[in-house]
Amino acid sequence: MSAGQRGRFTCVGVGPGDPGLMTLKAARVIGAADVVAYHAGTRTTSHARRIAEEAGVLPEGAVEVELRYPVTTGTTDHPGGYAGAIADFYEASAARLAEHLEAGRDVVLLAEGDPLFYGSAMYMHDRLADRFATEVVPGVPAFAASTAAAGLPLARQTDVLTVLPGTLPAPELARRLADTDAAVIMKLGRTFPAVLEALAEAGRLDEAVYVERASMEGERRVPVREVDPGSVPYFALVLVGGDTRGRRHSPAVEAVVPEPTDDAGRPRCELLVIGLGPGPDAWTTPEVVEALAGVDHVVGYAPYVDRVPQRAGLTRHASGNRVEADRARHALELAADGCRVAVVSGGDAGVFGMATAVLEQADEFPSVDVRVLPGVSAVQAVAAKAGAPIGGDFAVVSLSDRLKPWDLIARRLRAIAEADLVLALYNPASRSRTEQIAAARDLLLESLPADRVVVVGRDVGRAEESLTVTTLGDLDPASIDMKCLVIVGSSGTQVSRSGRVWTSRATTPHHRAPAPGPRG
Repeated sequence: MSAGQRGRFTCVGVGPGDPGLMTLKAARVIGAADVVAYHAGTRTTSHARRIAEEAGVLPEGAVEVELRYPVTTGTTDHPGGYAGAIADFYEASAARLAEHLEAGRDVVLLAEGDPLFYGSAMYMHDRLADRFATEVVPGVPAFAASTAAAGLPLARQTDVLTVLPGTLPAPELARRLADTDAAVIMKLGRTFPAVLEALAEAGRLDEAVYVERASMEGERRVPVREVDPGSVPYFALVLVGGDTRGRRHSPAVEAVVPEPTDDAGRPRCELLVIGLGPGPDAWTTPEVVEALAGVDHVVGYAPYVDRVPQRAGLTRHASGNRVEADRARHALELAADGCRVAVVSGGDAGVFGMATAVLEQADEFPSVDVRVLPGVSAVQAVAAKAGAPIGGDFAVVSLSDRLKPWDLIARRLRAIAEADLVLALYNPASRSRTEQIAAARDLLLESLPADRVVVVGRDVGRAEESLTVTTLGDLDPASIDMKCLVIVGSSGTQVSRSGRVWTSRATTPHHRAPAPGPRG
């Protein structure tokens, strides 16, 4: 301790339980501390302190500060509930440590496993690191000790490892388990029944290994199927290795869904290209729901794959938004191998979706029948929200110039304006493509009046949805993003007194009052 100087704050990982797994640096830093702090449960002693004590590294004469939780998983009468109680506890704990640091004492905060991996030390670090000199000494995390105890290689070569909290809702946990090669599920205890459910839905139950008290006395490792859910302590986790993936069929699904055959009874391959609709489950057709229940594999852009409920026997293949051709070929190859496969798109798969990408390559796979299942398109959803702006003739154009040149888009926009058609604009903007919507507006204004009705729908059908009725002259390109669809009316498009937008089906449109100013 140096008079007049502030102390140093260090978060030290002491490992998963075995004192022999503590690092040499951790032992050295703890031994030089003026103050040793540690968290403790509401009714238990600190496991982190026990590890340090058994390692013989606690310094004589050091001040010890126990930070005992006011609540763990129980109820609380705090006005802010559990979250409020814990937040107040962390603030008070940080204030206690800050007093020692202000007085010039070096404070070491012990943490089980690694300090910044699902540990309370990180919340002290958040509150103190910008005020005092701070260091973090890493420790062996519990999942590393558990992997060693189980003798289970978690990830090989390009395998993806995902660490998941067991506190996630079972459907979300199942989805993430199905999407990864290898997984670690932490925070078990009372969440274990839901974890079992998620493992089964993801088709990973038979691969899963349960490890309890890794590196500690009473260490236990068994297949998850053999675990009594009522006996699972907090110091337990589940491992799912990555080297057992690659199964193309699920016996459970094959037992109840017959292989498709042709008229002669010979095995036939089929690839479904499916439109999921714009977002809400209610806008997904019953035909699509039934079809997805019978496939082994779902292929698509990650946000669309995420919308397909996970179940046992379903393997998911999610990819980025700019690999349509690769995605289509992968799906066709899976189908040619005899798998039941669905390629999914948002909205309708035939409207700027995956149907074209699949059919462009389908002739190379003569054994595969491609069937396209329609979905509610984005233009239908936005139009219905607004009223009936596409009640008459209309055209649909994508403003993305990734697959076609801008001069072609411009010629089509001019032709549509000249033909007096309602115009729906897909892909009006993106993070890297912000100029097209402004250019399209200016181009249309060369032929159309500034008071032409415009509808902008954003995230229609979702919780964040918004609908704006404005005019072409007042359309603000800066307000348009990748979540929007824009509808530009024709001369027959009108706005009613109630704000509903509709387009006349008559050849000669009725008299139309000027459109209102922007409204959201």
